[in-house]
Amino acid sequence: MNNLQKHIENYLDYCRTQKCLDEKTLKAYRIDLRQFSEQISVTEASDLTSATLETYVAKLHQQYAPKTVKRKIASLKALFHYFEYKEIIDQNPFYKLQIKFREPTILPKTIPLQTIETLLNTIYKQYHNASSNYQKKNSLRDIAVIELLFATGIRISELCTIQPQNIDLQNAVIIIKGKGAKERLIHICGKHVITALDKYRSEYDTEIHSCGYFFVNSIGNRLSDQSVREMINKYCHIADIRQHITPHMFRHSFATLLLEEDVDLRYIQTMLGHSSINVTEIYTHVTMSKQKNILEAKHPRKNMNISSQI
Repeated sequence: MNNLQKHIENYLDYCRTQKCLDEKTLKAYRIDLRQFSEQISVTEASDLTSATLETYVAKLHQQYAPKTVKRKIASLKALFHYFEYKEIIDQNPFYKLQIKFREPTILPKTIPLQTIETLLNTIYKQYHNASSNYQKKNSLRDIAVIELLFATGIRISELCTIQPQNIDLQNAVIIIKGKGAKERLIHICGKHVITALDKYRSEYDTEIHSCGYFFVNSIGNRLSDQSVREMINKYCHIADIRQHITPHMFRHSFATLLLEEDVDLRYIQTMLGHSSINVTEIYTHVTMSKQKNILEAKHPRKNMNISSQI
């Protein structure tokens, strides 16, 4: 391990112990910074120059999409701020760089309301038609998971790490621990959602207390992100839903449908836990697309019988 790599390891340790970053962020930092140290010839942090960074950023653009490049540059910038703070370097070479590039706008993929309805009906049907207590219990858990994803728009990682003391079904509220350990309070709407969660909690009470998390798998451990993805795929297959649906698409659908109902963007930002309104504004592009479809299909002008048109 060279000197630069030692400094990077110290920085990652600083991020974990002092900045208290979550494991996913630390993993991304580790991947980005290890790649940086392995792809440049410099082994001393003090020898890093703007030219070194320019060459490396150019390589990144050749390998990755703009969004990924942006994240990797952000990881590097955070590292160099640390180097400055610890006086490992005299001057931050990023100050001499002008890195600007436009990211393509990728509209979030949503699930049609009718498809969500079909999916939920399928899960409820599986619950009522279960041939064993084991199948019935698993179906009940699956209902609670999908209902909560759609009811709150929470991230899959947030759902899987809910602690039992943070969900208050009597007052229909839930404390969510989001990115950067930020907490937010979300109301759980809908009596059917509350009923499903309450019945789930009752059935899984022993496992929940033993595991320490609200959602548990069939062997009593915390439910994983991958398990939820597989769960959704299973019910989509049963329901013959051809669209590929991911847990995050429930979040996109939650936000888009609220916006279409004229809910203020600031409220949606708070519910989603976005630190900036700019992130939430992506959903306005989706509703504009919806507007276009509505106007093209429903505007009365298309059915007018006008003679002598150009």
